Amino acid sequence: MKHTKIYSGIAVLLCMQLSASAQTTQKLNLDKATVFIRGAELTSTAKIALSKGENEFVFTNVAGDVNNQSIVVSASNGAVVESVTFQNNYTNTDNLSPRVKELKDSIDLINARRQPIDNKIATLNEQILILQNNRKIGGNNNGMSVLELQKMLDLVSSKMEGYLNQKNKEEDNLKKIDERIANLNKQLEEEQKKEYQPGGQLLVKFFSKESTQSNIAITYIVTNAGWSPSYDVWADDVHSPIKFYYKANIFQNSGVKWNNVHLTISTGNPQEGMQAPVLNPWYLSFYTPRTLYQTPKLYRGRGEEVASDKNSSAWGLRNGNLYTVDGVQVQGNSGIDMAQGAVETMQVVATNNEGVNTSFDIELPYTIPSDGQQHLVAIKKYETPAIFEYYAAPKVDNDAFLLAKITNWQDLNLLPGQTNIFYEGTYVGQGYIDTRNTQDTMSISLGRDKKIVIKRERDKQLRSVKTIGTNVRESFAYNISVRNTRKESITLVLADQQPVSNDKDIVIEDRETNDASFDEATGMMKWPLTLKGNETKTLKFGYTLKYPKGKTIR
Repeated sequence: MKHTKIYSGIAVLLCMQLSASAQTTQKLNLDKATVFIRGAELTSTAKIALSKGENEFVFTNVAGDVNNQSIVVSASNGAVVESVTFQNNYTNTDNLSPRVKELKDSIDLINARRQPIDNKIATLNEQILILQNNRKIGGNNNGMSVLELQKMLDLVSSKMEGYLNQKNKEEDNLKKIDERIANLNKQLEEEQKKEYQPGGQLLVKFFSKESTQSNIAITYIVTNAGWSPSYDVWADDVHSPIKFYYKANIFQNSGVKWNNVHLTISTGNPQEGMQAPVLNPWYLSFYTPRTLYQTPKLYRGRGEEVASDKNSSAWGLRNGNLYTVDGVQVQGNSGIDMAQGAVETMQVVATNNEGVNTSFDIELPYTIPSDGQQHLVAIKKYETPAIFEYYAAPKVDNDAFLLAKITNWQDLNLLPGQTNIFYEGTYVGQGYIDTRNTQDTMSISLGRDKKIVIKRERDKQLRSVKTIGTNVRESFAYNISVRNTRKESITLVLADQQPVSNDKDIVIEDRETNDASFDEATGMMKWPLTLKGNETKTLKFGYTLKYPKGKTIR
C-alpha cells in the first residue's frame, strides 16, 4: 500500500510536468498590413481552444524582423495574456526566399529523376557480371561440347554488347544530371548568402478561468518594409482635367508572405521617433578643415574619389551635392557625408513625409511576397482642373513644352515621386513631382510639341566689337522667331536671359528687352505670347559688354 502511494505521487508529478510543458502550435492568419513610408504594422488573428488554467501556444507565420516593444496580443472571452516571447524560426521552409525555394524544388525534382538511372546502371552491372561469370564457367567446363560452347559465346557476345552500350548511355545521362545539380547547388549557395529575413514565432501563455474558445488578435511592427509613391498622369487634351493615378511601390522582406491581405497605405513613419526635439546652447568655434588620408581602398565615380579606412566609415568628396560611394551616387547637403549611412539610405526607397499623415485603404486584397522587390499597388484616382500653356527656353532647347499648371495640388495628398506622363492617349515620358520645392502652383510637363517651331539666332549685322582707349565694347543682338503651325490658338511663355556682372570691371550697357518682363538681379526675361493658328512672331533683344582690353569674357 505504501508503494502504491509513492507510485501515485510520481504519476501525478509527471502529469503536472507534462501539463506544464505541453505546447500547442497554431498558424496565424495574416489579415492586414498597414504599410508606412518605412516599416509596416501587421495584424494576424487565430481562434484557439483554451482549457481551464494555464495554456501555452506557439504561433507560427510570424515575421522575423519584429520590433519586440510593438507586440500587442489580445484575447476574448476573459482569457488573460500572461507573457509573450518572440523567437526566430530558421527551420520553417515557408519563409524561404522565393528564389531559394525554386532552386531547392528544382534540385529535388532532378534528384528524383536521377535515382531511376542509378538503379538502371546497377541492374546492368549485375547482368554484365552474370555474363562474365557464365563465360568463366563455360571456359572451365571441359566436358562442354563445341556446339554448347559456341552457343554460350554467341549469348555473351549478343547480350554483353547491348548491356555495355546501354550502360554507357545511362552513365552519360547521369553525368549531365550531376552537372545540372552541381550548377543549381552553386546558385543556391549564392542565393542563400543574400540577406533574406527568416520568419519567426511567438510563444504566448494564456490563463483562463474555464474552458472556452477565444479569438486572438496579434499586431506588431516590422522594419524591413515600406513603400514609395509613383504616379500616372493623364491629360486627354488641353480642355480636360488632369487625371492622377496614385500608385505605391511596396516592398517587404519581413520573413513572412503577405498572402491576400488587406492593405492600408500610410504616409506616416513610425521610425521617425516620437520625442520632441530639445535645443542645446550653440557655441561658436573656429573651423578646422578635415583632412582625408588616402588608404588602399579607393572608390571612383564621375571624377570624384572616396577614400576609406578599413576601421572606419568611408568619406565622400563633394561633387556639387552628389557623392559616389561603391559606385552609388548619394545626395547630401554638407561638404562631406558619412558614406556608410548614405549607402544604407540608398538600399531602400525613402520618401520624406510632409504635413498630416494620410492613409489609403486598398479595397482589393493583395499578395506581397517576402522578397525585397517592389510590387505596384493602385491606390487612388484623382481628377483636378489645370491651366495649360506652352513654355520655351530656346537658348537651351528649341522645342516648346506643354505645361499643365495645378493650383489646388495640396488637396491631392501627393508625396515626392516619379511620374509617367500620358498626353492624348500616348506615353510621352517620365517626370518627377517635387512637393518639397513647389509653391502655390505645380507645373507638370506634358512633353514637347513639334508643331510649335522656334528658332533663335544671333544677329550678325548688329554684332560689333570696338576698342575705345583701354576698354573693349562688344555688342550682342539676337532674334527669336516663334511659329504656331497648329490650327488653334496657343499661349506660350518664352524665356531667355541676359548676362549679369559680379565684377566692377565688366559693365553691361544698352540693354534691349523687347518689352519682356526683366529681372535685373538674375537677367531673366519672359514674354507671354498668344499666337493664332499658323501665326509667326519675332522677338529681338540685345546688350553691350564693356571690359578691359586683353581680357576674355566667359
